[in-house]
Amino acid sequence: MSAETPAIYDDLVREFVHNYPRGARLLAVASIDAERSRVFAARLAEALETQGTATRLVTAEGRNEAALRAEVVEPFRSERPDATIVISGDTALLTPEIRGLWHHTLWLVAGDERPYTAASAIVDVTDPAHPTRRFADFCAVPPSVKP
Repeated sequence: MSAETPAIYDDLVREFVHNYPRGARLLAVASIDAERSRVFAARLAEALETQGTATRLVTAEGRNEAALRAEVVEPFRSERPDATIVISGDTALLTPEIRGLWHHTLWLVAGDERPYTAASAIVDVTDPAHPTRRFADFCAVPPSVKP
């Protein structure tokens, strides 16, 4: 990663690789804004590659659960690679029907957006140049968000 790239990308990669050190791994990056998740996922994939993890970047755009399973997950797992797919998309990636497909999930929030606490990690991208990790306790949630 370049000097201008925030350390959070490397930190997230280290956490992911620590928890899922080998095999066909699936990491989802979701947000209410699919473009936001696409941009973040691309930078995260770059950090994975830099740290030595073979990575494929995929978008969930236009795919439902059956299509994601048939077009992305099953072919990848059948190859049995020591690699990671980073998939980007909107809130659909974390619906109960789909979120079980992924080993690790990131939820991106900006401003007072409500965090999706079922995600493995929450990242605040209010300032996209300086994303920060947000923890899902209600002490860290902006006061405008009501449980």
